[in-house]
Amino acid sequence: MPQHYLAKLTSPKRDAKANLHLGVTLCWIAGALNAGGFLAVGEYTSHMTGLLSTAADELILGHSMAALAALFMMLSFVCGAACTALIVNYARRNFPRFIYSPVLFLEAVLLLIFGMLGQGLLKHEMITVSFTAILLCYMMGLQNALITKISHAEIRTTHVTGLVTDIGIELGKLLYWNRDHEHDQDLKVIVNKQKLRLHYTLVLSFAIGGVLGAAGFKHLGFISSVPLALALIALALAPMFSNTSAQ
Repeated sequence: MPQHYLAKLTSPKRDAKANLHLGVTLCWIAGALNAGGFLAVGEYTSHMTGLLSTAADELILGHSMAALAALFMMLSFVCGAACTALIVNYARRNFPRFIYSPVLFLEAVLLLIFGMLGQGLLKHEMITVSFTAILLCYMMGLQNALITKISHAEIRTTHVTGLVTDIGIELGKLLYWNRDHEHDQDLKVIVNKQKLRLHYTLVLSFAIGGVLGAAGFKHLGFISSVPLALALIALALAPMFSNTSAQ
């Protein structure tokens, strides 16, 4: 049954397969939001490295308000991650069957707000940053912190720099020629094929999500985010209709 499969993805009892499938789903959503969000606000709202660099550049150029705006967006991301930690730790003690569902449901609600009211939020600003951009950064922080906690920091979903770096490292290991077989086995270079497969799958999912998100926003506008919200709601509510996540 679909609800049993979905419940496994957010169950407190984790395995590598569940982490991979959940990571692929959230990467797809993050890619769609990041690409579609750029068309909405002109910023890649998951790119904290870029925002920090922007703040530094704008500060040196004498654009103090623009620098402050970039830092404020980064703060919004941090607040999202902090809220995930608060919610997950509270749920772990009080609702052990639904540790991750509240954060997924919260992100879904915020996505619905983005889809329904995003155009109107663009008209309102805080330190020259639209509320739409603030909302997107907050959601990215929520989601990235959630999958980080679920997978014990093995998976990230809202940015691909680390994933691509690890892919490059594993490809280097794959190409390395272990010529001297008399050396100790500890010195032998061995590629981690499981890690390589995981990371290129996540990058591919993010890319597909980005293409679909950009196309959806271009042709449908903010409302194209509603299906993403529904997917998150399905993940959040699945444990209520299945015993797979029982203690």
